[in-house]
Parts: sequence; structure tokens; C-alpha cells
Amino acid sequence: MYRRILVPLEHSAYDQIILAHVRQLATLCSSSLLLIHVADGWAARHQLSLKLRESEEMRLDREYLESCCASLRADGFETDSLLAGGDPAGEIVAAAEREHCDLIAMAVHGHKGIQDVLYGTTANAVRHRTMVPVLLVRGPVRLVPS
Repeated sequence: MYRRILVPLEHSAYDQIILAHVRQLATLCSSSLLLIHVADGWAARHQLSLKLRESEEMRLDREYLESCCASLRADGFETDSLLAGGDPAGEIVAAAEREHCDLIAMAVHGHKGIQDVLYGTTANAVRHRTMVPVLLVRGPVRLVPS
């Protein structure tokens, strides 16, 4: 059903929620996984256009992604990672299309009311901008940061 699943990670405790869900789904579907983190600091947003070196934030994000990949690979999953910089929703949508993913699986925070408008912008933008199916897995509203 799903050959390649794109999993956006935000380098927070919510990542474990979506990774636990995706492990089960990928096992059922024999899917490969592509983990993506979109660094959105100033250096990350301008790295390519200004030919900047990788920032400390990006180095830590890359290490985090590789750690998540290593854990998945150790459990037998075919997994790749991608560190992008810029607008999170735009980069996620572009990666899904470019990398031929047939599902985007994201954790959402479960905000309500105005908080959903303020904090749910990435998931909302992704689901509106892509034709790739999007699976949203809700985590608790308040989760201890990792």
C-alpha cells in the first residue's frame, strides 16, 4: 500500500509518537522510511543562497536525524534521512514529491481553538499543499520537551 513514507521530525518528544506509529505501519506495508527535519533558523533558511557553512543548530539536527535512522535500521527498516532548511511546510511537500513518497506521516500537538491556528500551521499547510496522503497522529497537548 505505502512503499515510501515521509516522516517529518521536529526534534522534540512528539517525534517518538509518530515513530512508534510509523514503525507499525511500515512493518505492515513493507515500507521504506524517509525522515526529514526542516531547520528553520536564520542560517538554515539562508544557507544555500548565501553559501553559509552548516550552523551548530543544523549539525545537532543532522546528528539527531542520523540517530533516529540508526535506531530504525537496527530494527530492520530501510531508512534514509534528509535535513532541509527553510519553510517547513514547503520543504516537506517538496521532499514528498521529489523523493516519490506516497504517504506523509506527521505528529500533531492536539491544540484546541486559537492555539490550533497559531501552532498547527505546518501540518495544516502540508495537508493543503500536497496531493500525497497525509496521516496526522495526535500527541498530547502538553508533552515534556526532549
